[in-house]
Amino acid sequence: MPAEWAPHRATWICWPHHEPDWPGKFGPIPWVYAEIVRALAAHEPVEILCHDERVRADAQAMIAAHGARAANVRLHVVPSDRVWLRDSAPMGVLDDAGGVHLLDWAFTGWAKYPNWQQDAEAARTVAALAGLPRLEPGRPDGRTRIVLEGGGIDVNGAGLLLTTEEWLLSDVQVRNPGFDRQAYEALFRTWLGVRRTIWLGDGCVGDDTHGHVDDIARFVDAETIVLAVEPDPADDNHARSLDNLRRLESAAREPGVGPLRVVTLPFPRPVVMNGERLPASYANFYLANGVVLVPTFNDPNDRIALDTLARVLPGRTVVGIHAVDLVWGLGTLHCLTQQEPLGAS
Repeated sequence: MPAEWAPHRATWICWPHHEPDWPGKFGPIPWVYAEIVRALAAHEPVEILCHDERVRADAQAMIAAHGARAANVRLHVVPSDRVWLRDSAPMGVLDDAGGVHLLDWAFTGWAKYPNWQQDAEAARTVAALAGLPRLEPGRPDGRTRIVLEGGGIDVNGAGLLLTTEEWLLSDVQVRNPGFDRQAYEALFRTWLGVRRTIWLGDGCVGDDTHGHVDDIARFVDAETIVLAVEPDPADDNHARSLDNLRRLESAAREPGVGPLRVVTLPFPRPVVMNGERLPASYANFYLANGVVLVPTFNDPNDRIALDTLARVLPGRTVVGIHAVDLVWGLGTLHCLTQQEPLGAS
């Protein structure tokens, strides 16, 4: 699996339409999406799934109003339950000749929600629209497909993978009953070309997925990880983020892993809505061709996060996207995007 900063053929997103994902605040969400499309389409094609013709027409009008590069935008009418394509859309991998294949993992609504059947078809649909071969990873018995959500892993394209024990090894929202640490590491080796899995502990507070890594730690190059760290001992993210820092520092000393550099990102102040702590994190950025889109939260730490990412991603345009409303849906920029790698010509 290539790293996210490797060249993309396109970015896939799904236009928002499910109001209960943003209860009472759905109104501004399509406009945030239009701004995301404007920023992405300046750098690469954007493929957009639209639930029905009405949603497609609304998306087209809003994207045009934002002045997005129309030649780089395509809209497809495809029914969906939710918009979080990082988890429901296929993962692109390369074969030995550099050809792209799409991995169609099973999707079960984060082992939490009942309405996921339409999203479970996203990988099949994307593969057909992209004209790419599709593979279905399954258990050795050949009867059961494996669940794997894109937000739960991050790779450096050179054999390292980040994930969390909270997501895959706890007894909450269990994706693959009976799978243990060794089974997952074998899975990553077989399907993603991973030689070493780095296990972090817990994800961030408020994460509805129960521990996705893309809210806390991300590779920005083959040897550098940015990690969200909370310095305030009174904050619930403090202990878990320091534990993850210790885990990364320990991994960096292990044979076959390093050199490995850890750069810290702050968290924004707690974002709370209706008494609920939301998973607001600058680590949920998205790397596209020549640009990084970063969620911002009207917080003084916005500037620190943007400056930090600009420093570790030289030569890449850094674009902040207002995400205070967006995170009410329990995800932001990385959660809603999925890259399609550019294969060998």
